[in-house]
Amino acid sequence: MNSNYNLKEVCKDIRCDTMSCIGHLGVGHVGGSLSIVELLTVLYFEAMNIDPKQPKMAGRDRLVCSKGHAGPAVYAALANRGYFDRSELMTLNQSGTNLPSHCDMNRTVGIDMTTGSLGQGFSCAVGVALGSKLDGDGSTVYTIIGDGESQEGQIWEAAMFAASKKLDNLIGFTDYNKLQIDDTVANVNDIAPLGSKWSAFGWNVVEVEDGNDLDQVSNAVKQAKAYAGSGKPTMVILNTLKGCGVSFVVDQGTANHNMKISEEDTKRAIAEIRGE
Repeated sequence: MNSNYNLKEVCKDIRCDTMSCIGHLGVGHVGGSLSIVELLTVLYFEAMNIDPKQPKMAGRDRLVCSKGHAGPAVYAALANRGYFDRSELMTLNQSGTNLPSHCDMNRTVGIDMTTGSLGQGFSCAVGVALGSKLDGDGSTVYTIIGDGESQEGQIWEAAMFAASKKLDNLIGFTDYNKLQIDDTVANVNDIAPLGSKWSAFGWNVVEVEDGNDLDQVSNAVKQAKAYAGSGKPTMVILNTLKGCGVSFVVDQGTANHNMKISEEDTKRAIAEIRGE
């Protein structure tokens, strides 16, 4: 890793802030937020060409979190990166907040696309990448999709279009944590072998054994960026753990998709994350 930040500490901060804002509200999408913390850390604090002081900067890199229910982790990353004050995280999903449950570009500084209806954010990311190509602004468009979301037909329509248009400025990430709201992904509608599917749709594929390991994620992003000029978009498949970093959340299995978090739960989680 090559960053001006201590990414391991940043990762802890984002994970703690994610738990704190959900705990303050009392309930939220915990599991799928925690599983992408390492990815968000690498993107916002190492890989992306962004400037929190100029959130609408021309030619900036963009992130579209298509699995919009992971908004709490995205907000925590943005706050720690300096887009807005961290105290605002405590307004998550409350009346009048700028931080709704799912990401909203009209309400939150630093959010590049409104997401939430699964599959649609990915299509929007493809459109943003196409627009960037037409403008020639040199930006890279990153997008995050869920494994349950990958059962949506819209994902594969967009995948086909992106390959057809040779959008090599588009890098996707699949949060492959193997769980969705009702059951395991395999039991609901198995998407394996996932890498072969993306390859068949004309994408470069990078598979990461441990998508919650900062070094592995950082190296995968570098590899994906090296495909610029290949004439193909790239999908990075991250094998992650839903609820990663907080053992009692992980232990809930599918129930951690959206779960109640008490003040005591928050304290326990932060102590574990900090290694106290």
